Amino acid sequence: MYRYDQIDREFVADRTAEFREQVNRRLAGEITEDQFKPIRLMNGLYLQLHAYMLRIAIPYGFLNAAKLRKLAWIASTYDQGYGHFTTRTNLQLHWIKLKDAPAILEHLAEVEMHAMQTSGNTIRNVTADPYAGATSDELDDPRVWAEVIRQWSTLHPEFSFLPRKFKIAVTAAAKDRAATKIYDIGLAMRRGRNGELGFEVMVGGGLGRTPYLGPTIREFLPVRHLLSYLEAILRVYNRHGRRDNIWKARIKVLVASLGAEEFARQVEDEWAKSDHERTDVPDTELARIRGWFTPTFETLPARSEALERAKAADPRFARWLRRNTHPHKQPGYAIVDVSLKKPGDTPGDMSSAQMELVADLGERFSLDEIRVHYNQNLILPHVKLDDLYEVFQALDAAELATPNMDLVSDIIACPGLDYCALANARAIPVAQQIAKRFDDAERAELIGELKIKISGCINACGHHHVGHIGILGVDKKGEEFYQVTLGGSGAEDATLGQILGPALPANRVAEAVEQLVDVYMRERKEGERFLDTYRRTGVAPFKEAVYADAH
Repeated sequence: MYRYDQIDREFVADRTAEFREQVNRRLAGEITEDQFKPIRLMNGLYLQLHAYMLRIAIPYGFLNAAKLRKLAWIASTYDQGYGHFTTRTNLQLHWIKLKDAPAILEHLAEVEMHAMQTSGNTIRNVTADPYAGATSDELDDPRVWAEVIRQWSTLHPEFSFLPRKFKIAVTAAAKDRAATKIYDIGLAMRRGRNGELGFEVMVGGGLGRTPYLGPTIREFLPVRHLLSYLEAILRVYNRHGRRDNIWKARIKVLVASLGAEEFARQVEDEWAKSDHERTDVPDTELARIRGWFTPTFETLPARSEALERAKAADPRFARWLRRNTHPHKQPGYAIVDVSLKKPGDTPGDMSSAQMELVADLGERFSLDEIRVHYNQNLILPHVKLDDLYEVFQALDAAELATPNMDLVSDIIACPGLDYCALANARAIPVAQQIAKRFDDAERAELIGELKIKISGCINACGHHHVGHIGILGVDKKGEEFYQVTLGGSGAEDATLGQILGPALPANRVAEAVEQLVDVYMRERKEGERFLDTYRRTGVAPFKEAVYADAH
C-alpha cells in the first residue's frame, strides 16, 4: 500500500494542528455550532444523537496490523471499546468527545491514517474489490488505481466543494465485489481488442431518495487517461450540478435529467479540451505506486494434507471452510472472510480485543494484510492452506468464525436510530431478530445465498435498494414501520428492488422474512438462489405469503 513521505506527514500534522485550534475555539464558545459544522465535517466528525461520531478513512479497505492495532487502541481509549465498519469500508467511532478529536487524529497520523474527506461535498473514500491482489479473476490490481485516485483527489482544489458528496469505486474482475453500479463513478476494468487495459466508465449511480444504477458513458477508456477523464466528468458536474436543492444535487440526478447520452457527449467535449499530459499519471509514478502492492508469496503445493486431516476431523471447520474461504490466485493460499455477523450481535461492530486478535492474525498469517469488505466483514487475503485450521481456531475463540458469508444472517445494516440523527427507525434490532431466526448453520446453508440489507432511513447507508431482500425503516406518526423490497442486487447483475407492499410494523419484519424464505424454498428449482427464483416467479407468490391475512 502507499506510504506517507515527508510531505504527507507534514501536511497531515499541519491539518490536525489547524483542526485543534478550531476545536478549542468551539469549546471556548468563540464560534457557533453552525460555524463549526463545515470544519468538523471536512475532518470526518459528525454530531449524532448521543455523541460525536468520527468516521475514519480506510482507503480501498486496506489495513495492516499496525493500523488495526491503533484503531483498537483508539476505540478502547477514547470510545467505548468497539468500532463499527461501514458499507464504504470506513470505521466509525460513535462515542467521541469533542475535546479528544484532535488527539485521535494525531494518533491516526502515527500510522498514516486520517479522517479527511469522509464527509462533506467532496470526493469521499475510494473503494475497491476487497479481494484485490488475491483473486485469479482480476485483470489487474484495482488498488493501484484506487490509490492513484486517492492521491489525485485528496484536497483537490477544484473538487473540494462539489454540489454534493461524491463516491468512486473500482473493480478489475468480472465478478463485481465493489458494487460499482451504485456509485457516482463506477470503474470496471476491461481488456481492449489489442490487449490494452482500460475501464468501462459508469456515472450516475446512487441509492437514497431517488435510486439509480449508473449507466455506462464510455465502454473503454485506456487506463493511462483515467485522471484526465475523471476531471472531465467532475467539471461537467461542477458546472451543471444543482446547488440550490440538496435532494437534487447528486450527479445521478444530473445524469438522469440530461440523459446518459447527452451527459457523455458533454464529458467527451470537456475531455477533448483537457491537457492529458498534465493530468495523466507518469509511468514512473505508476510503477512506484504499484510497487506497494506486490507481496512476496512462497512456492507451495496446491494441496495441504494438514488441511485435509483437520477438515475430516472437525465438521465445524469443514463448514467454515465452505462458507468463509475462497480460492487464491497463488497455489497453497486461500482468502479468508472474517465474519462480523454472529447472530444477535450488531452487524459490522468489532470490539477492540477482536481488532487486536485479527491484527495479530494478519501479521502472522496473511502477509500483514487485512481488508474491510463493504458487506461489513473483514478479510485475511493471503493465508496458507496449512495455517487455515489455526486461524479458524483463533477466530472461533473470539466469536469471529460464524460460517455465514452471503447467507441469510450475513446482514448489512446501518447504525439506524440507535445512533444516527438522520434515521427514522432502528436497523440494528431488526437485523438481530432476523439473524436469530436463522441461527441454524445447517438450515442457513440449505437456504443458500440470500443478501438482506437494512437501512434506517431513505439515505440508504444499508444499501437496502440492492438487497435480495431490502428493508427500509420509515416513520409513521412517530411509530417505526419497515418497507420491504425484493429482487435487488449490487453485483454485476445489478438491479433495484421492487416494493413488496405496505410497510410492516417492527414486530412483523422477522416473521415476514421467514415467510419470504418459505416461499423461496417451496418454489425454487435446482441450483436457484433466492434472487433467481424471485426473478423467475415474480413478486406475486411472495406478496401473497406476507399479506395473506390482510385480504
